[in-house]
Amino acid sequence: MDIPSVKLNNGYVIPMVGLGTSGLLGRPSVTAVAGALRSGYRMIDTASRYSNERSVGMGLRQSGVPRDDVVVQTKLGGGDQGFDEAINAAQDSARRLAVDHIDIYLIHWPCPSLGRTVESWKALLTLADEGFIRTAGVSNFTQRQLQSLYDETGRWPALNQIQCSPALARTELREFMTENGIHAQAWHPTGRKEGMLGEPAVIRLARKYGKSPTQIALRWAVQQGISVVPKSSHAGRQIENADLFDFAFEPDDLTALAELDRGEKAARDSEVEEEF
Repeated sequence: MDIPSVKLNNGYVIPMVGLGTSGLLGRPSVTAVAGALRSGYRMIDTASRYSNERSVGMGLRQSGVPRDDVVVQTKLGGGDQGFDEAINAAQDSARRLAVDHIDIYLIHWPCPSLGRTVESWKALLTLADEGFIRTAGVSNFTQRQLQSLYDETGRWPALNQIQCSPALARTELREFMTENGIHAQAWHPTGRKEGMLGEPAVIRLARKYGKSPTQIALRWAVQQGISVVPKSSHAGRQIENADLFDFAFEPDDLTALAELDRGEKAARDSEVEEEF
């Protein structure tokens, strides 16, 4: 597979498509990661909350792909927020993954009730300055939450992983991120939970381009510069999820997909929802 890349605001380059691993545990996780890397994937997304960092690390080693060729992305859990806590959590994640550094480390959720987000962000910046992590970023942050990090430190995250699909386009948030050099990466990028894959407009485009509805949803993201981390343990679907770069939507197609957006209120609200 030939997966294009995108450069982040710190100069670090990542693939536009990576493998998501939420819900993949034990041997299935090992097999999925190893298989994806052998097929050509070069980015793996995990998190301490997923409880699979050890198996992801095992899959990385079993793949035979050199460590330096793979972008390993993991996340800080809510229960580990705080300056010292975040430093220790990053080191623990690296030990579980059996790697000597983490390529991308994200604050998984802002968890505003804790009041530790800025201290956690300062910890990630310290780890990045020391070279232990290559890139510091966040996940599920709103415009206000992103602005607060910059106001306190003068540094924007390189990446914000957000719930994003044709069903949840997050247009205003993404415009703010683009203005400030923050790359958008989508989780749940197919919109499956919102019923996106059964929408008549998506099915019509799938027929038009000879692709699956899943590929239509994923192409919507990557054509707009949004990287994606779709999850699959099935080798064939992994390949399908990355086979997005031999077609492009026409303007009328994008207009049709834009009509499927359910608006910001339909997305999970990280000002209220928290995960620990």
